[in-house]
Amino acid sequence: MDITFILIGGAVTAAGAVIAIILNYRRQINDLRESFMKLSQSFEELDDQAKLIVKTDLELNKTQEELDRRVRSLDSLQKLSRGINTTLDEHEIFNRLSYDLLNELGFERYLFLLLPDNVNFKNMVAFGFNEQSVDTLNNFFGQNPDLIKSLKSGAIISSVNLASEIKSSISEILETEDFVIAPVLVQNLLLGLIVAGHHSPTYFLTDGDAEMISILADQLGQAIENARLFEEVFRARRDLELRIQERTRQFTEALERVKRISKNKSEFISAVSHELRTPLTSIKGYASILIAGKIGEIPETVRDRLEKINKHSDNLVSLINNLLDISRIESGKADLLFKKQPLLQIIETVEDLLGPQLKEKRIVFQKNIPATLPDVVVDGGQIERVLINLVSNAVKFTPFEGVITVSSSWENDYITTCVSDTGIGLKSDDQERLFDEFYRVDNEINQKVKGTGLGLSLVKKIVEAHSGTIWVTSKYGEGANFHFTLPVKETLIQKSRQ
Repeated sequence: MDITFILIGGAVTAAGAVIAIILNYRRQINDLRESFMKLSQSFEELDDQAKLIVKTDLELNKTQEELDRRVRSLDSLQKLSRGINTTLDEHEIFNRLSYDLLNELGFERYLFLLLPDNVNFKNMVAFGFNEQSVDTLNNFFGQNPDLIKSLKSGAIISSVNLASEIKSSISEILETEDFVIAPVLVQNLLLGLIVAGHHSPTYFLTDGDAEMISILADQLGQAIENARLFEEVFRARRDLELRIQERTRQFTEALERVKRISKNKSEFISAVSHELRTPLTSIKGYASILIAGKIGEIPETVRDRLEKINKHSDNLVSLINNLLDISRIESGKADLLFKKQPLLQIIETVEDLLGPQLKEKRIVFQKNIPATLPDVVVDGGQIERVLINLVSNAVKFTPFEGVITVSSSWENDYITTCVSDTGIGLKSDDQERLFDEFYRVDNEINQKVKGTGLGLSLVKKIVEAHSGTIWVTSKYGEGANFHFTLPVKETLIQKSRQ
């Protein structure tokens, strides 16, 4: 019994061990199953991640390829832009559109059109298109004015943004699957079109492709505008040069005619003056004989008329002498004896000669001549005539107890002398014509005192013969200022005569 119990107890113990082992195996199997499930899940997650990585890699490769293509396109676009913008010849612009560079922009076919008559487009350059496409495209645009209106507004037409019917029509005309039509605009004016197309059905048009063609259209428009502006400026300059040459020729001919007329005038005046001087001398001589009573006593009334004849004869002789002097100076026949001499000495001589007139009107005569003033190179007698004329005029138009001032200054080898008065002055219109021959200012004083209007004209000729200039400044009612220049070097006169 003890043995049976022992056997039974041992069997129970063995069964328990087996059960424990089985339970342990089951637990291990469950753990393994759970680990396997987790491992399977991890593998699935890794597979999804691997697929995502592959997908991302493909997208990155595609993006990289797109970026590389865009960089190549931009580089080609820059080269095209540089090529077409470095010439100012419109035809040369289109010759510089290289297909090798255009091909990098992503299209197989290109068509560059201009709109010269605002009606039909003209083919300038074609790569992959034929002339028939241009004619057909012109007809199509003629039947679809809204498309032209859209292009004129700056819109880009492409196979992406068109209605299917219009897209199909353009694709059939161009024989392309995808296309871009970009306007070439200058200051909102449609100059032409760029048509780019791709025949491959596997090609997909992107916004970047259309943008490249749009940029090229802008660059082409700018290049054409520059070329046309240059051509316009060139033609204007050429026309201006031709007009200048023609005007120069006309002015030269006119100047020659003026010189001939002036010469004829001087010769005529000289001849007439000489012809008049002889009878005037006789008239004046006979009048003087009669006035002196050498032929017999004459009545007082006859003497008065003879004195008028003598006086008017003197006026005529003075007029003739002035005309002869002007004629000689203009023709260069006047014998001027230039030498260095002090200007103050000439001024003082004039003051002595006109002293009685100055005293009669109680006019103060002032001299403002610097002691350091150099000598002038002049014909003393002629410059004396200039000062006599200017000071006499100042006396004539200066009221009683007025002031006349003669002043001089030295600058750049010329001495400028000014004769100023406190007289009635000059109006601006009179100042412009004051040195014309026979011109007299219309005022109350001139109406009372007769004159020839040759004095200031003669003064101007004498000053210019000394390579100087003369001008007047005045404010009406506040006196007049006559300025003239004279040289201090003999070489200046020699140069002016060459």
